Amino acid sequence: MIHSLFVINHSGDVFMEKHWRSIIPRTVMDYFFEAQRQVVKDNKGHEDVPCVIATPHHYLISIYHNSLYFVAVCMSEVPPLFVIEFLHTVVDILEKYFSECNETNIKEHYVVVYELLDEVLDNGYPLATEPNILQELIKPPNIIGNLINTVTGKSNVSSVLPSGQLSNVPWRRADVKYTNNEAYFDIVEEVDAIIDKTGSTVFAEIAGKIECCVRLSGTPDLTLSFINPRLMDDVSLHPCVRLKRWENERILSFVPPDGSFCLMTYHVGCQSAVAIPIYIRHNFFLPKENSQSQTGKIEITVGPRQTMGRVVENLQLSIPMPKFVLNCTVSVNQGRATFDPVTKILFWDVGKIDPTKLPNMRGQIHIQSGAVVLQSTPSVNVQFTLSQTAISGLKVHRLDMFGENYKPFKGVKYLTKAGNFQIQNHIPLPDTEQVFVVGERYFAFLKAMDSMQRNLRDKMRTVSYMERLKVRTGQDKLRTGICGLHAHI
Repeated sequence: MIHSLFVINHSGDVFMEKHWRSIIPRTVMDYFFEAQRQVVKDNKGHEDVPCVIATPHHYLISIYHNSLYFVAVCMSEVPPLFVIEFLHTVVDILEKYFSECNETNIKEHYVVVYELLDEVLDNGYPLATEPNILQELIKPPNIIGNLINTVTGKSNVSSVLPSGQLSNVPWRRADVKYTNNEAYFDIVEEVDAIIDKTGSTVFAEIAGKIECCVRLSGTPDLTLSFINPRLMDDVSLHPCVRLKRWENERILSFVPPDGSFCLMTYHVGCQSAVAIPIYIRHNFFLPKENSQSQTGKIEITVGPRQTMGRVVENLQLSIPMPKFVLNCTVSVNQGRATFDPVTKILFWDVGKIDPTKLPNMRGQIHIQSGAVVLQSTPSVNVQFTLSQTAISGLKVHRLDMFGENYKPFKGVKYLTKAGNFQIQNHIPLPDTEQVFVVGERYFAFLKAMDSMQRNLRDKMRTVSYMERLKVRTGQDKLRTGICGLHAHI
């Protein structure tokens, strides 16, 4: 399974490593650094480093979080998504302990981090990953505890096995007691969308999760039902949820962990079910190549569309300008706009949208003298939040409790926010698939692609698991290129 874990900062330094089964030298990270340099060379983001890198003797599986890379090293074939999910679990555990998983907190609490990694994996296999059990086994660091450990020479590891570790519900402590019994559920949905200049939806998807904060005495048995549960696809459930009842009745029945946890995640992939809450009208005018003018114009107007009577809040627009842009001088009727000449990003912090006075930005774009002006329209990246609304229409029907006699306080909150939400003029083809074919060449290209797909399918019958993953990735890129070519032509 997992042999080693390396943590790398944004400078490319391995500042922490942990080995379980055998000591693997740091030189194996050279393959990862090579992929990282290639991403920088292609002017892509840090998160675009391939999450699975195959080397002659190892597999490097990584995630990117808060300017840190967590790279797991495996010496045999493993399900990549399993390792990726485990790495995300490690990040969540560190955030539970230190409130934020960053380089500073990890370096300040090296001992606690190594103790946690010793518990979550046993000989490379996941063992105890439930935060509630870990916090009972390894106490979170604090000033008094650190002082006592320094004086007495003790560690944060408890000498007693957690009370719920050997029970039928290992995620919950035994004999939990509270004066005020309460259960809160937050339904948070992120909208990922690509909108073209006319306002039509090219792609839209909702990624949702149900965050819980449960403080109930005893061992309660909860049942959570929804009005329209069939909306949810690709559901991932917490281990406490009874899977059979969800599959048969679409009802969440579970004995909850004590404290905060994520009950489930889901997707809504049907574009017709995704309501886009805002619209953006944008116009960019750049001087023509032979023009004497060195200035262009920009104008953006934002307004609410399908907000279900709610106010759009925390609206922010980020516009990456081309490299030949020298400066942007703009004026806004709401919020604050700034331009960073180093990153070439025009940032507009709007805040709340007032329907009676729509936010508007207009101004000039200054071009470098003698620069070659490409007639392209910059994309607009959008961030926003919508309180007390689940944009998919998901609603909680009722929450029932069994096994205890008291009546708890229950609350449900909805929140919608933007994920990867982008407004762009056209959909560019991937860098590796930029093919410009007209007429007969276009149809010859489609024929060659069809032949390549058949060859890939034949190859999948004889290759290993990790190789099949690469083949499927190639097929996905192939489909993306074909769809993009259709849109371009």
